[in-house]
Amino acid sequence: MNAVYRAGLVLCLFCLLIVSASSVSATTTSFDYKDRVAVLMYHHVHDKDTSSSTISPMQFRDQLVFLRSRGYQFITLEQLRRFLAGGKVPNNAVLLTFDDGYKSFHTFAYPILKDLEIPAVNFSITDYFKKKSPQIPHLSYQEIKEMMGHSPAIDIQCHTNQLHRKIGEKSAFTYIDKKMGLKKGELTLQSLVYDDTSACLKVLKGAGVAKPDAISYPFGIYSRDSFPVLLKSGVRYGFTTKPALIKKGMNMLELPRINAGSPGITPMQLHAAIKKARHLRIRR
Repeated sequence: MNAVYRAGLVLCLFCLLIVSASSVSATTTSFDYKDRVAVLMYHHVHDKDTSSSTISPMQFRDQLVFLRSRGYQFITLEQLRRFLAGGKVPNNAVLLTFDDGYKSFHTFAYPILKDLEIPAVNFSITDYFKKKSPQIPHLSYQEIKEMMGHSPAIDIQCHTNQLHRKIGEKSAFTYIDKKMGLKKGELTLQSLVYDDTSACLKVLKGAGVAKPDAISYPFGIYSRDSFPVLLKSGVRYGFTTKPALIKKGMNMLELPRINAGSPGITPMQLHAAIKKARHLRIRR
């Protein structure tokens, strides 16, 4: 073997090593965070409807596939509970959540979650389990039981029973409309929240939810004054719309989430939003 041939062989082997290293780096991710959980927030996944909180099934799938390729690990609500109680979660842990309990979750999101074997939580307006929604169709008892009875883990939690509505720019969850004609002492906001939340958890339990103990605040609006009655009603975890990562020691009734459900959010932009959220704190 002459010197020229040997030099050419060495050069070829060197090139192969570079290509191999490039392939490995393209399919793995550098470490991003540990002992934290990124909770993603969605609303409506639909193939035709459009709004600022609606994404297409294709966009939804692309986000999930991309996040998994970057090393994110999807967890369940039960894993989050254990983490907040002092346990561990995988590095780059992500929990998917959906607000409102739309029927589109069963029609469009659930098949994708099932195919990719990714768990999720749907915060539902329980009053719509038994009556028709005036706008977007909501989940039925049958659909809920179907999803909870199969893998991956699909959890249903509270998004109020009847208080998911606006009073002007305020939320019925934090404000009593004076036009209701209530006499002083007849009804307080605390008792209203307690009654509605208790009813929500009761409906969830009747639907077969094993641990109905979490709520996402309607429109992201909440009051710390209501925390004692939420605890009394049985709520242990409250989810906001404030972006940050969850860490141990946080107020469990003020857990942050990152919006992932707007049409302009690409997989790379979502990845960037999660990385940015590592450095954010919940504003008081």
